Amino acid sequence: MPHFPFQRLQADLAELIAKSLPGTRLPSEPDLVADLGVSRATLREAMRTFETQGLIRRRQGAGTFVVGQPPVMEGGLEILESMLTLARRTNLDVGPGPATVERIQADDDCANALEVPAGTHLVRVSRTMRADSRPVAYLVDTLPEDVLHPEELTSKFSGSVLDYLLQRGDPLSVSRTDITASNATADVAKMLEIQRGDVLLQFTAKLLTVSGKVVDYSHSYFVPGYFKFHIVRKVGGA
Repeated sequence: MPHFPFQRLQADLAELIAKSLPGTRLPSEPDLVADLGVSRATLREAMRTFETQGLIRRRQGAGTFVVGQPPVMEGGLEILESMLTLARRTNLDVGPGPATVERIQADDDCANALEVPAGTHLVRVSRTMRADSRPVAYLVDTLPEDVLHPEELTSKFSGSVLDYLLQRGDPLSVSRTDITASNATADVAKMLEIQRGDVLLQFTAKLLTVSGKVVDYSHSYFVPGYFKFHIVRKVGGA
């Protein structure tokens, strides 16, 4: 068993969750605080880890319930694919929540990323992706209005901007992606129904055409417990 108190607390909670059937209501916070000998703040910090992994779910006024092992979407990063394509290949039931489509003007960050003048008219598409009855990803795509008009995204929009552009026949080439761990802001936490400050896997990407034009600047936030990404790399000098 880990020596450090917080690691020991996490190990105790992991054991409690593992031996509980999905749907089981865990003991109340006061009971867990008394049983485990920790403060409420420390308990909440430890519980947040398991909630982020999708193993438990807190319901306001009802308590904390065991979810069980969540479905995992696994895929390589060598080829750019939409989350829906990845889910279909792994036979997981994943679907988009309602999309928010808005017209905005490019601020300095978007103007730099999309290589357009500040103030250029842009279209921003935001939506959650749901699996196992909960949001597991929050996706935000920002595109120049001459690439995508809001009116194009009808009720038949699948939730994937990438798939839409591919089906339309756009000559897409590569995606330049930064992968980081980030803490959920208040807005992102609200969309993912998690706590502010929870750790997320964040992809920040620019999608380019074969001519080198940047057509999409995206921010994707993934709940870690539901995703397993890998990359195949050649050995240097081989």
